[in-house]
Amino acid sequence: MRSAHTVEQVRAAEAALMARLPEGALMQRAATGLAHAVARLLGASYGARVLLLVGSGDNGGDALWAGAHLARRGCGVHALLLSRRVHAEGLAALRAAGGRVVDGVAPLAGADYDVVLDGVVGIGGRPGLRPEAVAALEAVRGVPVVAVDTPSGVDVDTGELDGAHVRADLTVTFGTLKAAHLVDPAAAACGPVHLVDLGLDLPPADLEALQPADVAALLPRPAPDAQKYTRGVVGVRAGSATYPGAALLSVAGAATGLVGMVRHVGDSAVTDRVREAHPEVVGPGRVQAWVVGS
Repeated sequence: MRSAHTVEQVRAAEAALMARLPEGALMQRAATGLAHAVARLLGASYGARVLLLVGSGDNGGDALWAGAHLARRGCGVHALLLSRRVHAEGLAALRAAGGRVVDGVAPLAGADYDVVLDGVVGIGGRPGLRPEAVAALEAVRGVPVVAVDTPSGVDVDTGELDGAHVRADLTVTFGTLKAAHLVDPAAAACGPVHLVDLGLDLPPADLEALQPADVAALLPRPAPDAQKYTRGVVGVRAGSATYPGAALLSVAGAATGLVGMVRHVGDSAVTDRVREAHPEVVGPGRVQAWVVGS
């Protein structure tokens, strides 16, 4: 099971934790986790070229501090500052580690980057991107993108899209998942989502999403004395002489599950076609569930 919290819940939990930690410690946890995730994506850090797209606020700070970590591991790190106000300590750390600032979008087109970190806007951002961010993303089209916390330009609390947004190859989020990681269409823009635990004290989540293991656990397991009627019988009334495939596909789907028996009811010619492909399918009789239409 994967669960998500609202921006308001995350903000409150972060504030409570920051009150107990030394200044900047929470950002360091996030940036270190982000840097490790990027390093795993790169495979070999030494000599890799990393571009940071840096906006104002803590999201840009996370990207800058992560860039400093990567620079110390041998990456060539460039930062494009998309705001006049960026995280000062993070920028100083990046420069001290050997990273440098790119002067505008124009130099990006000729550069050969291995990965781009999307630190444009964080969970406090609104849907859509400013033109300078759109231009930067266009200049590095085709380079894998790692979104910092959430892809910039999505609605974090609803998963909605309205305007330009980042389409990430990997999203590294902090503390907990957000709705945008689980709810389409924004979830489709996240790529795989890696969660960095920050030690937040969060309330029970209102949004949950089943994962494959959860679905498998919900499937009934036949008892040793189970037989076709206790396991359940599915009746299929679908397909026609013109469209026999509807019957064949519906029956194949029903037979793939854990039911005890499948019946097909309808055009005799269609039933004959069904039995050629699935000789175990039988005719009319009692059922526990119907598939009708198609």
